[in-house]
Amino acid sequence: MYNPDRPQVLPTRRGVSPSCVAVPAGPWPTLLDFLVHRLPAVTRAQWVERMAQGDVVDERGQPVTPERPFEHSLRLFYYRQLDTEPQLPFEATVVFQDDELLVADKPHFMPVTPGGRYLHETLLVRLKHQLGLETLSPIHRIDRETAGLVLFSVRPATRGAYQALFRERQVHKHYEAIAPWRAELSFPLRRQSRIVESEQFFRCCEVPGEPNADTTIDVQEVRGDLALYRLSPVTGKRHQLRVHMNALGLPILDDHFYPVVNDPPEGDYSQPLRLLARGLEFDDPVTGQVRRFTSRLQLRWPAPQAGA
Repeated sequence: MYNPDRPQVLPTRRGVSPSCVAVPAGPWPTLLDFLVHRLPAVTRAQWVERMAQGDVVDERGQPVTPERPFEHSLRLFYYRQLDTEPQLPFEATVVFQDDELLVADKPHFMPVTPGGRYLHETLLVRLKHQLGLETLSPIHRIDRETAGLVLFSVRPATRGAYQALFRERQVHKHYEAIAPWRAELSFPLRRQSRIVESEQFFRCCEVPGEPNADTTIDVQEVRGDLALYRLSPVTGKRHQLRVHMNALGLPILDDHFYPVVNDPPEGDYSQPLRLLARGLEFDDPVTGQVRRFTSRLQLRWPAPQAGA
């Protein structure tokens, strides 16, 4: 998992920071044997090749060789590699940049940070590589399927001050979504509920209990049986907006997780989730300025059906 505060003993390579694994006490004869056991997706031959290239080191920067005896209580650093990775035919746009902050417009389908099948084709790695900013770190996240604004810290010394804004709910966020229109609902409305991870780890659901998710929903435009909604979350639970809209009988258009899972084929980008992180506003804890950022992206309404 990406951790910007982890010390690095290998340089960033093409925007990719080294990964780290802690070595516990155990029965392995060599550090190579431990790595093969702990990270089986990489074969023994691949680890040997990486070691020969000097791409596996300990926390002191000492190379790990295939013959090096096992030693616990170490941290080992290496570069994560993928045999295959989907190539995303989209580009992110830098909306704002100064010595402290960078704000980018993320396209649909692009993850913010490395994970799973994605490494180089992530917003963070692309920006670090393109701009040469090794210290760049996301202050918050949005879903891979969601487009719009993502805020990054440029300097580690001030990163904590900006992260505290989100933790203390001092950032005003609003999103736009295209979803069904229900004239019987009265807007604006406030949805408060308890959201937890469902049995399917990649989905969430509402359950009884004290609310931990809070969203205000309003209508901006109605076109036939669809509407453009303004969503203002107070909290930041995973999939919060998608779960709240679905619970109201307003599933966001082309949501492939809610109400049912319906993943499109690999490489099919024709039906993006109609959800956009439109705006961010906060008082800058470093400069004292009022910061307001607006996405330059637009949600695409579906084409009218023939005869409609």
